[in-house]
Parts: sequence; C-alpha cells; structure tokens
Amino acid sequence: MRNPIEVLNILSEKSNNPSYRFERVYRNLYNPEFYLLAYKNIYANDGSMTPGIDNVTVDGMSEKRIERIIATLRDQSYQPNPARRVYITKKNSDKKRPLGIPSGDDKLVQEIVRMILETIYEPNFSKLSHGFRLGKSCHTALLNIQRTFTGTKWFVEGDIKACFDSFDHHVLINLLRKRINDEAFIALMWKFLKAGYTEQWEYHTTYSGTPQGSGISPILANVYLNEMDKYMEEYKSKFDCLQRSDNPKYRHMSYKIRRFKQENEAIWDTLSEETKKERAKTLKQMRTEQRAISARPVRESTFKSLQYVRYADDFIIGVIGSRRDAEAIKNDLSQFLREKMCLTMSAEKSVITNTSKRARFLGYDITVSRNQNIKRRKDGIRQRAYKGAVRLYVPHGKWKSKLLEYEAISIRKNIASGYEYWKIMHRGKLINFTDIDILRKYNAEVRGLYNFYSIACNASTLNRFSSVMKYSMLKTFGAKYRTQVAKIKKRYVKKGVFTVPYKTKSGIKEAVYYNQGFKKQMAPRCGQIDMLETHKRYDSPNNLAARIRAKTCELCGSKGEVEIHQAKRLKDLTGQKEWEDKMRKLRRKTLAVCSRCHGEIHVNDKS
Repeated sequence: MRNPIEVLNILSEKSNNPSYRFERVYRNLYNPEFYLLAYKNIYANDGSMTPGIDNVTVDGMSEKRIERIIATLRDQSYQPNPARRVYITKKNSDKKRPLGIPSGDDKLVQEIVRMILETIYEPNFSKLSHGFRLGKSCHTALLNIQRTFTGTKWFVEGDIKACFDSFDHHVLINLLRKRINDEAFIALMWKFLKAGYTEQWEYHTTYSGTPQGSGISPILANVYLNEMDKYMEEYKSKFDCLQRSDNPKYRHMSYKIRRFKQENEAIWDTLSEETKKERAKTLKQMRTEQRAISARPVRESTFKSLQYVRYADDFIIGVIGSRRDAEAIKNDLSQFLREKMCLTMSAEKSVITNTSKRARFLGYDITVSRNQNIKRRKDGIRQRAYKGAVRLYVPHGKWKSKLLEYEAISIRKNIASGYEYWKIMHRGKLINFTDIDILRKYNAEVRGLYNFYSIACNASTLNRFSSVMKYSMLKTFGAKYRTQVAKIKKRYVKKGVFTVPYKTKSGIKEAVYYNQGFKKQMAPRCGQIDMLETHKRYDSPNNLAARIRAKTCELCGSKGEVEIHQAKRLKDLTGQKEWEDKMRKLRRKTLAVCSRCHGEIHVNDKS
C-alpha cells in the first residue's frame, strides 16, 4: 500500500490549482496505512478513550479491526453511529454546552477524511481566517489586527448565531462538489452529516449543522465559512478608496513651522543665547499647536478602507469611514449570510463600536489609540508613533473570572457601598495532592493565562492575578499541613522564592513558583498555535504502526496478531499489575498485546 504521507503530498500539490477537481478520493479509505496514521494522530487525545453510543473506543486497534472497517467501506455498507450527546458546564455559568461523542471506529474514519479535506482545501483558504488551521491561532489573528487595523474608526463585531448547528447540508455538499468529483466520497459525507445523535437513549435526526463533536467538524466549518471570507475580500476591493486629503489647518501650520525654521537657520549663529532659547521655545509651542490639529479632515470622505479577520465563527471588521459605512457593511454581510449561506448574524453580539472605546474579540479588549505624542525614530525623524495604533488589553473581568473558576477567591459585596470584598481561599480539591503537584498546578494556571495574554499592552496587570494565586497556594499548603501561612513561608521560602524539593531518578531537585515576570511580548510565547502538522515522523522505527506490524506481544512475547491496549492516562496506573508496571517502565500509555493478554487485562481491570 502507498505511504499516506506521499498520497497527501500529491493531493497538496494538485490543490494549489484552484480549478482542479479531485477524483477517486474515496479509494484512499481502502488503504490500511491511513488508519494507522489516523490512530497515531488521535490516540493521545483524552477524548479517544471516551466511549460512543456503542461503548467502543480506539482501544484494541489492530489489523483485523482495520480490515473490518475497510470491508464495510468497500461495499458501502458503512454507517456512522449517532453521536452520544452529553452536556458540559460552561465556565462561570449555569448554562451547559452540548458535546457529541462519536464511536471509536467513526473517529478513525473521520480522522482520515479530515486529513484528506485539509490537504485539499487548506492551500486555498483565505489568509484572513485563523481558526482551526495549521500554524494559526488566536494570537495570529490578534497580531494581524494589530498590524492591519491601524487608524480604524469603527469596529463591526460579528458573531453568527448557532453557527456550527446552522450549516445547511445542501450548501455544504455543493461546496465540496466544487473541488471533489467523487460521488462515493460525497455519499460518505452525507452519512456523517445525517448520522444524528442520541440523548437519554432517544435518537435525534440532524437536519443541519456539522457532526457533533466529530474530527471533521472544524475543517467543514472552514470550508463553509471560506465563502464569507471570499465575499469580504471582494467587498473590500470595491469599498476601499485610498485617495487621502489633507486638513488645510494642519497644512498651514506645517508651512508656518517650516518657514520659521528657514528664517532662523540663516541667522542662527548671530543670535544671542537668550534669543535662541526664546525662538526654540516658540518653535516648540508651534509644534504643540500642530499636534492638536488632525493631519486629515475629521470627516474624510475621499479615503475609505476595510479590514477583516475571522476566527472560527467570530469575526471583526475595521472600517475607516463613517458610521453609515459601518452600518452598510454590517447589513450587506448579514444579507449575504442569510440569503447565500442560510446563516443568521446574532443581533445581540453583532455591534458597531467606535474605536475610541473597547471592542471585545477573542478574549482581548481592542481599541485604537488617539495619543498625539511624538517619538523620534532611529533615523532622527519625529513622528506620531502612537496615534492610530491598535492596542490590545487584558480585560479585568477575565483574570477575575479565572480566580473564581479556580476557586482561589470568594467575593462578597457590600450592599450599602456597592464595593466588592475579595477573600483569598485555599483550594480544598488540591489538599491531597503532593507538594510538587500543588505547585505545578498553580504554575500551570499562572503560565497558561500569561501565555495567552502575553501580547497585551497591559500584560503586567497579571502580576495581581499571580499575587492572589500565590497567596491561595500558601493557604492551600497551610490547610494541607494544618498550620499557619507564616510557618509555611518559613518552611518553603528560600531567598525570597517559594521552593519545593522533589525526587527524581538523578536525585533531589527543586521547583519554584513562577517568578519570571509578566512583560509584554512582541510575539506569542510557546508558539500558541492551535494546530500542528499531525503526520510528522510517521515512519519512525518505534511508532505504533511498526509495533503492530512486528506481531509480537509486548507482554508475553508470543508471535501473532496483536492489538493495541491503551490506557486513558499513564499517571493513573499504579504499577501493581504486570501490564501496568510494563507501561510505566516504557513510559507509554499503549501496549501491543495478543488477544489473550488483552482479554486478561480487561478482565482484571474490571475486577
């Protein structure tokens, strides 16, 4: 069978031609190597061990299982199971969000479909789209806004109502048919879209939307919403008018300053020191007056510009123009979504905001600076460095809500004065953790928030968040050892740094509470990328596919067909059983075993 990486590379080369239509795509689902690659991509996810409606997970991966799935795809009897719907609680809210859990076999097939669709469509997606894409993230979207929205007058904050549940199946299939000329593959996509879901053991048909919780939902969403991206690119080309006009008052003041400088340069050496100071003071005053004047007319009609960025179903439009222009853009886009894509813009969340105020996008507050201060560049030229620049801020409510989510504080409100009183709390759920695990938990939460907000202008405000978290950690240690915070400090603080010793194979080491500061970063920390290429190092000698092909039980050593036993989390294994001890020593949550050993593992596991 052909190497799946080679197949995907060929598809990628052909996808660079937007007019090319792909044929015989469905036959790739007959290739067992694709299933091994798909399993490698998804086995590490926590959700891979969550059972679907048929109680099947990806545990038990084997060549026989692959052959069985391929046989059903060959005779086209394959039918995806309905997703098992569960509800997860939204953060800091009583509302719950529906989540669909597919069957284990369906996860494998969907991962192959995802790889194929991603290879075909990714090269032709708009550069303005940043959600669920390779090498892109919230940070790339925000940095794009910071770079391109300079001087924007109005923000159009957009949100599509129940976006993923509202995709019209016929519109989506027609979009797929533009690039894929393979009815067998299209029929498979219909099956996924119409698979439905079960709730309280009652089956529900899906008449719209992408498969609940499936691996193909993000790529299908981008295929669907790419039409909106193309519409906005065309709209921008018609809307933009880049002829700038000058403010006569500003131009006149520039002339006066230039004339004043020329008159004084000729006689500067003949002037007394007192006269020089007076004239320098006059020039400074004239420049101050000039800064108070806008270089462009307040209502400039000859210059218009539009910028647009989308992340998943959230988007923001920056408009240089009048409010009437912003309202027209919003109405035109709303009409396009309604008539062409069968989607509805949320009236509550889609608003027009003046850029002197703050708009909320991807958890950041965004505004455009009106600061008139002058800054001297490296080449000596003086300019208004801040006016029109996009500023990104950490919203106060975000880190406050994180403290509430982590139960690090409780808030009481004085009814008479209206003031809030914060009480820093210990976290009872962590008391039974080891010292190093408590420290790691707090460090991960502090670093995680900083990593996300590291590109904000006021990233240093997270010092307050960190201080509260640190005191909550001290109180948690105090509750753990039933002692006072002062005694905890004496025991753990070394040279002003909270330090916890822990054992390793190489000896005793020390971990410290995060103390590297919260300085604004010009680029995202730790990559902050949503998706990386998942098929790298597919041919490594010790990968899952090689272990299946070796046909040797890693537990008893017998030769023959093997299955992959998979644990949900390696840290949950106690090592009391032989297979647990083996996995802990290998530091793997997978073990290639024969069917007899696999059966014994599950029998003992249930007991």
